[in-house]
Amino acid sequence: MENLSGYCKVVSAMDKGNVHVHYHDNEYGFPIEDDNHLFARLILEINQAGLSWTTILNKKDNFFQAFDQFDIDKVARYGDKQRQRLLADAGIIRNRLKVEATIDNAKKIKEIQKEYGSFKNWLDQHHPLSKEEWVKLFKKTFRFTGGEIVGEFLMSTGYLPGAHVEGCPVYKKVLKQKPAWARKEKKK
Repeated sequence: MENLSGYCKVVSAMDKGNVHVHYHDNEYGFPIEDDNHLFARLILEINQAGLSWTTILNKKDNFFQAFDQFDIDKVARYGDKQRQRLLADAGIIRNRLKVEATIDNAKKIKEIQKEYGSFKNWLDQHHPLSKEEWVKLFKKTFRFTGGEIVGEFLMSTGYLPGAHVEGCPVYKKVLKQKPAWARKEKKK
C-alpha cells in the first residue's frame, strides 16, 4: 500500500467498520445519476463546512431522515414549521444558514430542472470546467458554496479527478463507472 496517498492511504489503515471505509470504497468519486442523490451530496458537503467529515458521515442517516430523503420537491416546499423542526433536530447540524441554504438550493435546483431537464444535465452541460470556473458558477447559482465545498462535491460525484489515487483498488471501480472527468468529449 506504499503507492497510496491522501484519503486512500488514511482509509486503508482504518478498521473495516469505520464510516470512512464504506464512503471511500462505495461512494466517494463514483458518478451519481439521480438528482435527489446529487442534491444530498451537495447538502452534506455544505454541512461539513467548519466540521469534520467524520461528523457528517456519522449523521448521514439522520440527515436523510430529517430532509425527507433529500427529495428536492419536498425540501423546496419547506416553510417555517419545517425550518423550526430542523433547527431543533440534534441528529443533524443545527445551523440556520445551512438549513436556509438547503431549502433555497432545493428551489434553485427546481428552476434548473425546468430549464435543463435535471440537475445532472445542468452539471453535464457545464462539464468540463476548471475548479475555479466551477466555483464561480456555483457561487453565482447556489448558496453556501465556497471553493472547498464545490471542489469536494464535484470530486465526490466524479466531475473533477482526485478522489482516488491510481494505486487505490477503488480507482479502477470508479473508472468503470465512467466519471465525467475521465470522459473525452468536450462541452458543446
